[in-house]
Amino acid sequence: MATERLINGHVPSAISWLHILVFASTLAVYNAHYLVKRSAPDVSERYNWSQNYMFLHYSIFAIGLAGILISLYFLPVKIFICCAILGILSFAYSLPLLPFEKKRLKDFGWIKIWILTMVWSIVTSVLPMLYWNKALSAFPYEILIRFVFLFALCVAFDIRDMQTDLDAKIFTLPNVIGVANSYKLIDISAVSFAVLSIVQYLRYPSLVRLIGELITAIAILLVARYTKSHSTDKTYLGLVDGVMLLYAVLVLLH
Repeated sequence: MATERLINGHVPSAISWLHILVFASTLAVYNAHYLVKRSAPDVSERYNWSQNYMFLHYSIFAIGLAGILISLYFLPVKIFICCAILGILSFAYSLPLLPFEKKRLKDFGWIKIWILTMVWSIVTSVLPMLYWNKALSAFPYEILIRFVFLFALCVAFDIRDMQTDLDAKIFTLPNVIGVANSYKLIDISAVSFAVLSIVQYLRYPSLVRLIGELITAIAILLVARYTKSHSTDKTYLGLVDGVMLLYAVLVLLH
């Protein structure tokens, strides 16, 4: 919706077939992950909760799948083609679909973060442009802004999962470059997010949007530092993921 506001000049309706598709796809993909996830007992409060309420994962996955099928019927073919590629990448990320010794994309630690960031960047920036028949070349900074923004959050989550990934012999970016360098990478991404936002402001002036993006960049830096001493599920799911909600509110509600 932040992208739609930029390319159309007004806040879009909250309900559209594109939004239903993205929401339903999120439900399906993330719950599919927990349907196949296997881990040691008591690995985390989140995992234990998931095991106790598995019926919810099945129910929400079914709702998400139904939403995908219904919404795609009402969307143009180019959206269907793009979503087919994104769907393959998304499900192959968590599900053992690959014909290699490592069956999932997330098992390739060095590629995991790039796939995740790329998919969400395309979903939240490219899909709206295709939906509204806008040229991607007219809004390149929106794609870059979304990429560095999501990359910073993905690095934070990879830091959280370092030990779990290492136990599974998944060598993610933080496991390769270390925790200190990973936090530096978050800082660089946050600064890049701010700089790209300023560059885009020069092309499409909106002072309120720019202020919202600069506040979001500061929030990324503050939240990243907070996670150093408060590495809990509630911190990550509430604050790190919450930065996305903050970004949406600041960009849309003015």
